[in-house]
Amino acid sequence: MSTVLLTKRIEFAAAHRYIKPEWDEAKNRSVFGLCYNPPSHGHNYMVEVTVAGEVDPKTGMVVNLFDLKRVLLTVLEEFDHKNLNLDMPYFEGLIPTSENIARVLWTKLDKQKTIGTLHAIRLYEDEDLYADVTAAAGLDVASVTRHYSFTAVQDGRPGPEWDCFVTVHGAIDSVTGMVTDLGVLNQLVQENVLQRFDRHDLRETLGTQTVTGEQLVGYIWKQLVSSLPSGKLSNVRLVQSRDLSFEYTG
Repeated sequence: MSTVLLTKRIEFAAAHRYIKPEWDEAKNRSVFGLCYNPPSHGHNYMVEVTVAGEVDPKTGMVVNLFDLKRVLLTVLEEFDHKNLNLDMPYFEGLIPTSENIARVLWTKLDKQKTIGTLHAIRLYEDEDLYADVTAAAGLDVASVTRHYSFTAVQDGRPGPEWDCFVTVHGAIDSVTGMVTDLGVLNQLVQENVLQRFDRHDLRETLGTQTVTGEQLVGYIWKQLVSSLPSGKLSNVRLVQSRDLSFEYTG
């Protein structure tokens, strides 16, 4: 029988701060930017938990959704409305980045055999940033996706707002807890994409008579692929409208 994937979303709220106590303030600010600011800052996290399994011929389900929700609520209750740095022993010596939080949740949920086989966990820090850990890649690596947007002139007319999702994949740094430096990534996208596209004529930027989404997403990929400080660019997704998007994957 074929394997089916089932994904359940659930929320919790928590506060965190990126800090290495053994570093001085200058180094902490250089590496972590605003995430270093004391005392801490909070998020309404969204977790997407994907389990894999065969469909039970009696129930027609991969896993009982009531049981899955109950387990998720029980596990996340420990994290809800906590300061992850101060209240949670899992983050003693471990910076509570999105990547590390997703890994900790994986180790907690993987012990819950009643929910089936864990396939992936996606943790949204906010609507513009999320991290993925998967069974296939293992817990030493993750993917981080950042959302950007711009409005450009297309075919001589004001065009739609484009949503651009940039995904970087790689090993989770044992010191910083990050796949890549998000501050540097933001700067690269700002300089190489947003400043060139936002409120500019795409034909002039790309040097073509017409501009398609396929050309645009490929152009963005080429601007970023060799410039990342760490991790590997794995996907660029460009959304033109709710029913039309383009992807470039390396």
